[in-house]
Amino acid sequence: MEIWINPACSKCRGALSLLDAEGAEYTVRRYLEEPPGEDEIRDVLARLGLEPWEITRAQEAEAKELGLLEWAREPGSRERWIGALARHPKLIQRPIITADDGTAVVARTEEAVRDALGRG
Repeated sequence: MEIWINPACSKCRGALSLLDAEGAEYTVRRYLEEPPGEDEIRDVLARLGLEPWEITRAQEAEAKELGLLEWAREPGSRERWIGALARHPKLIQRPIITADDGTAVVARTEEAVRDALGRG
């Protein structure tokens, strides 16, 4: 499995601690240093079963600068959102764990991390 993290994020550090405590094998991706492209974001969204606005950190200064709160949240606007996430990776909710079974979870809680562990 792979976990997308921002090392400054307490939720990310908590998820890593739990993965380590459980002896999980995983790869760390510091997604601010190695940003995902649009295709990767589309893939993760499909794995999550979510829309891009559902994994967007709307409280970030960049979101306010872009006016994201006013953007339409509908299928026709999906690509605009994905493009914004690719150009501004800080807007991507974290941590995200992609499991070996092809699914993914936004691992902000211990329960979500354990869910990802159960998926392998």
